[in-house]
Amino acid sequence: MRCDKQKFIFVEEAIMRFKNNREKIVNDSDIKKLTSSHKIFSFIKDKYGIPPNWQRPEGFVSLCRIILEQQVSLASAEAHFNKLNNYIKEFAAEEILKLTDEEMRACQISRQKAKYLRALSQAVLNSEINLDSLSTLNPLEIRARLTSIKGIGDWTTDIYLMFCLQHKDIFPLGDIALITTIKELTKIKTREGYFWFTEKLKPRRSLAAYFLWYYYLKKRKRI
Repeated sequence: MRCDKQKFIFVEEAIMRFKNNREKIVNDSDIKKLTSSHKIFSFIKDKYGIPPNWQRPEGFVSLCRIILEQQVSLASAEAHFNKLNNYIKEFAAEEILKLTDEEMRACQISRQKAKYLRALSQAVLNSEINLDSLSTLNPLEIRARLTSIKGIGDWTTDIYLMFCLQHKDIFPLGDIALITTIKELTKIKTREGYFWFTEKLKPRRSLAAYFLWYYYLKKRKRI
């Protein structure tokens, strides 16, 4: 028993060291390489400056928030999350599963997203997924585990990988704001074209996405 406890402590310490040593997406070295290699990002930097290093905590709450952000504005998702968060005593899987359909609707959670939140909550409680240990896995393994849960697809996984785990080579091709910005700044108009555009941004696709989001938001005076 003591040996198992020591092993658990060792693993926890290893995970914390890994997290603390993780480099941020927005960093001077990668900014210099990206802007010197691709004029579009040099243009954004000259016009609006450097994007913030958008980051969220790892874990259940952040993943739920990302699910709520699917196909709606950030403002709407924030309002829905706040309503739900204020209704339950603790934002935890156990509390989510206690809610009835009527309570979900009262918190402005759609039937579809209620199913997704419940599916994630059940997976967490059944130990089908350990969100705390995802940071020790590679992106492909993380994607496989997250997308095995109903309601979590590639876009949700991409956002979690970037914002919560700070993976540096992710580009959510399903993100409307990113595609809109690529259209505005290039002559690319096809899905195949978007794909090859992002392929050229490796291994700094996350930073590229941050710059494009920043341009999108600054141009529309949303930040």
